[in-house]
Amino acid sequence: MTNFTTYRIDTAPEGSKPFLESAKKAFGIEANLMGNMAEAPSLLEGYLTLNGIFGKADLSETERQIILMTNNRLNGCTYCMAAHTAISKGAGVPDDVIESLRAGTPIADPKLEALRVFAAKVNESRGWLEDGDVEALLAAGYTKQTVLEVVLGTSLKLMSNYTNHITGTQLDAAFKPTEWSAE
Repeated sequence: MTNFTTYRIDTAPEGSKPFLESAKKAFGIEANLMGNMAEAPSLLEGYLTLNGIFGKADLSETERQIILMTNNRLNGCTYCMAAHTAISKGAGVPDDVIESLRAGTPIADPKLEALRVFAAKVNESRGWLEDGDVEALLAAGYTKQTVLEVVLGTSLKLMSNYTNHITGTQLDAAFKPTEWSAE
């Protein structure tokens, strides 16, 4: 397996340094994911930009985390599951929702469950949905905008999950308490 460097601000390629500085300011740590992405400044910039855009989606923090964590679990990304568990806890996502997302089990709230199911279908079908999938999400109280924001969140997770798989990103100490395995 090819070894990738986990860069820090002081060791990163010049093109990545401003993005690592921005990420540290935003997230409070020099996350290993960002350090691995720094090998390709364009990937790091793209990920951080898309993350900022997804944060503006017309979704609650809980709904955004449902989309992100559903993709993390389905993609088997142990790093992102641990990181987003910590992020979710810090953002006030209900514990029962977090546990359902980690286990891949139904969420008690029917509207949130419809979002989880839809996000899973988008991931698993690579966007080739079956008749009725969009309608089920709309019937739960979401909009066509939500349908496309699920695509946005799925795209964001593709970038981080695949980077972690390819580079073998090591879990940051900050996320050790929320470590996850696909079992």
